Amino acid sequence: MTDLPQGQTIATVERAADVLNAFTELDGATVGVTELSERLGLSKAVVHRILTSLRVKGFIELNEDSRRYSLGPASLSLGLTYLQKIDVRDEARSFLRDLSERTNETATLSVRRGDVRMYVDQITPPREVKMIVQLGHPYPLHAGGSSKAFLAHLSDEFIDDYLSRPLEPLVPLTTTDPDLLRKDLALVRSRGFASSLGERQEGAGSVAAPVFGLDSDPVAVISVCGPVERFRSEIDDIAPVLLESTRKLSRRLGWEA
Repeated sequence: MTDLPQGQTIATVERAADVLNAFTELDGATVGVTELSERLGLSKAVVHRILTSLRVKGFIELNEDSRRYSLGPASLSLGLTYLQKIDVRDEARSFLRDLSERTNETATLSVRRGDVRMYVDQITPPREVKMIVQLGHPYPLHAGGSSKAFLAHLSDEFIDDYLSRPLEPLVPLTTTDPDLLRKDLALVRSRGFASSLGERQEGAGSVAAPVFGLDSDPVAVISVCGPVERFRSEIDDIAPVLLESTRKLSRRLGWEA
């Protein structure tokens, strides 16, 4: 195979990364060449060539009947390897299991990467109606309980910078007014936990609290979540149980109150 010039090689890698990242932003699990082409601003020929290369390596799969693409097993393996390298995930696993058993709801763990946070683990209860979150998908820091639990405990400079930008709603109930968000974040700090009733996802309710590390910064957030109608009456009961767990895990990670 003829070696490509360095600049062309870098551009090809960047485009392949853009294609893979696009799959994390889809509403469904599959996508066609035309949709990807329009989303990324690339020609169909370029998108098809990239998908073919990724398919050879197992990162992408093609449904021959629908001619639509989905993530392949190599993408799953890469994602799981990343998750396994997060130490807090291993430390938090038993706490998530205990929370789910005690509340009979889904317990989740989130980590932050810059201006977004993502779920990296969850334990679901053995009941028919329950919440299931999407691991690895990035969410903004102003939408939902887990996001606000992070944002409330970051530096004043970070918060000021974040709230100075345009804030997009994920659903109709997402708060995007900076002044209202500041009041909400102050409440989160004063009571130690954040709550959400349909702010990130319609029909979903949650209670979330930060996990602190040695430097007293939030290294993760644990939430308990479920259908919003059930959570309207459960927040006051779940919050103390959640705070007990996050404090124990924080102390295990070196935090001192």
